[in-house]
Amino acid sequence: MIHNYNKNLVHLAQELRKNMTEEEHKLWFYFLKRLPFTVNRQKIIGNYIVDFFIASKRTIIEIDGSQHYFDKGKEADKIRDNELRSLGYTVLRYSNRDINYCYDSVCEDLANKLNVTVMDLKW
Repeated sequence: MIHNYNKNLVHLAQELRKNMTEEEHKLWFYFLKRLPFTVNRQKIIGNYIVDFFIASKRTIIEIDGSQHYFDKGKEADKIRDNELRSLGYTVLRYSNRDINYCYDSVCEDLANKLNVTVMDLKW
């Protein structure tokens, strides 16, 4: 899949890949990495760096920290999500709290939305 991206974000994306949050780390190593298709971490799409990207499913997965729940963060996310959706992507958002306290439910929800069998994935 070819799409335009801001080359000025390459260094930041690399740093974010090296320094994942605890919640991103948990979801990546115990679930997303085991999916039967390629999942990219900290992928640049346009002027944005998305947490996880599944090209074959045209799906973006975002893990939101507390800054996303203040007015400024909510507005920025709305603009970002609308732009990404206009490119034909589905944007799925989960909070750090979801990952920390409802992890199995998050994995089941993702499995359903990505059309994979949960029993095939051992997390």
